[in-house]
Order: sequence, then C-alpha cells, then structure tokens
Amino acid sequence: MITRRGMLAGMGGAVLVGDLGSSSGNALAAEAPELELFALRQKKALIKQTFRPPNFETPLADLRSEFTANDAFFVRYHLANIPKVDVRTWRLRAGGESASRTHEWRLDDLRRDFEKVSVAAINQCSGNRRGLFTPRVPGVQWQYGAMGNAIWTGVRLRDVLQKVGVRPDALEVVFDGADAALLGGTPDFVKSLPIERALDENTLIAFEMNGHPLPHWNGAPARLVVPGWTATYWVKHLTEIRIVPKAYEGFWMQKAYRVPTGVFPGAVFKSQEGMETTPITEMLVNSLITSHESGARLTRGQRAELSGWAWDNGAGIAKVEISQDGGRVWRGAMLGRDLGRFAWRGFTLPIDTTQGGPITVAVRATSRNGTQQPEKLTPNPSGYHHNIIQTLQLEVT
Repeated sequence: MITRRGMLAGMGGAVLVGDLGSSSGNALAAEAPELELFALRQKKALIKQTFRPPNFETPLADLRSEFTANDAFFVRYHLANIPKVDVRTWRLRAGGESASRTHEWRLDDLRRDFEKVSVAAINQCSGNRRGLFTPRVPGVQWQYGAMGNAIWTGVRLRDVLQKVGVRPDALEVVFDGADAALLGGTPDFVKSLPIERALDENTLIAFEMNGHPLPHWNGAPARLVVPGWTATYWVKHLTEIRIVPKAYEGFWMQKAYRVPTGVFPGAVFKSQEGMETTPITEMLVNSLITSHESGARLTRGQRAELSGWAWDNGAGIAKVEISQDGGRVWRGAMLGRDLGRFAWRGFTLPIDTTQGGPITVAVRATSRNGTQQPEKLTPNPSGYHHNIIQTLQLEVT
C-alpha cells in the first residue's frame, strides 16, 4: 500500500507556475487557476490536480513529442490504496461464468505463451478538459494534459480469452485491478467491455510502454489497453478477467462514466445502454495546439509556425484547418507522419506575422468518418467529451 508518508517521500517540492491563459474557445469564460507542480517517484514534475487519490496531468510542453515520455505521462486514479505490485508474485487470473475453464498466468508466462504485439495509441481520460467547462461541473478539473500518446506492447486480450474458452453466451468481459479503496463502502474500480470489443485484435494486455516496462503509476505490471476508447476502460494493475453472460452491474459501469443517450457519436455499449444514459465509449475527434500558449508574443516579420496534434477514435484524421481571424477564414495545415490510426497525427502551419496586433488563432480537425470538431460545447453533467474548436490569443509586436 502507498501511504501518505510513502507518497510524500516519492515527491519533489511543490512549485507554483503561472496561469496558462485562456485557450479553449467558447467554453472558457474564466482564467485557468494557478497550477501546482509535483514530482511523484519516477515521474518528472506534473500538474497536481488531487493528492489522494493521485491525479496529475502532463504539462503542455511535455505533449510536444510524438510519443509522450513515460516520466511525463499523466496519472489517473479513482481509489487511494495503490499497491506497488511485486512482479514476482503477481498473477493474472482469467475465467468466469462464460469461460470454459479458469487459468492463471505470471508475467513471464504471458511473455512466453502468447504473441507479443504493439500498438501506438492515445490514452485520454474521459474528463480531459473538464476544467474548461462553463458552467463548472464536478470532478477533477483537468486542463489539457489528462492524455498522452504511447507505444503499448503486450499480448492480445483475445488470445488470453481463447485460452480459457469463450462460450457462446458471453456478453461482456469484466476487469479488476489491484488498486482498492481505503474505506469499505467505496465501490471497487471494476469495468467491463462488450465481448466484441474485448475480442478485437487491437485490445491488449500491455506490460510495456514506449519500449520500457510499464511504470508503476501507469499500471504496472500489466494493464488493459483499449485503443480508440477513453481511458476509463484501460484498467491498471490488472489482476482478474471474467467472461460473463449478462451486463455487469457495478457502480463504475451503471452509475459512473455515463453520458446522455443518443447525444454523442461513437460506438454504443448495447448491453449497458439505458433510456436516459449510456456508457461513454469512443473518443471524439479533437485537436490541440502545443507550440504556443494563449498570450504568447510573436515578433513582427519573423517566421513562426503553429503545430500540434489531432486525433479521433481510430477512423483517422482527414484534415486539420487553422484560422488566424477567429474562424472566418480557414487554411489547411500540413499533416505529419502517420503514427497509426489510434495515435495522434501532427500538423503544422506558418503564421502570418507581417502585420502587428492581436491574432485569434483557431484549430479544428476532421475525421475520415466525416465528423468535425464542433464550435459549441455539448453540455453533460460529468463534463465529458470536451472537443470544441480550440482558440488562442496571440500578439504580433
């Protein structure tokens, strides 16, 4: 168990940094609050959102690389009892009512018994940018950094499920991890996937991240990776998998991480869908300028270039457009190399600095499935799916 004393021993000193400024467009009415930076053990200084459970986001400067460094990758937990799992004693157990048998694997067994595969994919918290909602909604007040892009390596979940036998009545697959609540009445963080998504070739049990063993704060020794779906399904410190014939009724499926039914595009989790709400599933098309922050000053006549990332649920990015006049005229940006359909895609576009004065820059992405970032936010009680067009205020002097 990680105690408060132990966690403090693993942190560096706190540092206050200045306001990042307004850069979300229509949804941001107030200035961003001061941000505290803390360094967890084996992490560089990240933006502290909550201490217990630990929730730390990646600063904008650390989102400029194609793949987000392990020591800069955001940290997200719902429960405060986070054990440091000993890989020598760790076991992954798979079975369930709709499995033909039960089996356990050590980490070495997974490496030896199954094909090793990798996928580049964005891991993004469902509530990323929640702190930019107006009016304010409850929950962790994330800015832009509850996300990161990494190469995840492990084994296909499908191959593991086939080893224990998937019966014809299988409806969902349920996942539990080693983290737990401090108080007995707090529901354990247990998630489920529809059987079809669990059997998808891209869904992994990952034990490596960017070519290194999975970091403790990102789910060591193994975690679930569900490319294209929000991070709520990417269960960390994975210990148990159950194949079941009915909808899982746990709190984190039937009460939490739900959005109004029929409001957002994306895959439908049919066995968990209700008349009023349905589980959040796929990420929406989105983009982020990482080269500049709102309030930045540019030198008149000096070359300057905007750059950043665009991503979606895996359909792929068709185009990115940038406006220098607040959205009246749009120009196509140049797309960077394709890192894989579940990864983000870079974009660049020179800025016109021939005239002095303020510039309102806006960026929007369009997916190959035809969806485009909206101009207006879609309100929902939990502050999910913040993907409106981002705007920045720049000054040419």
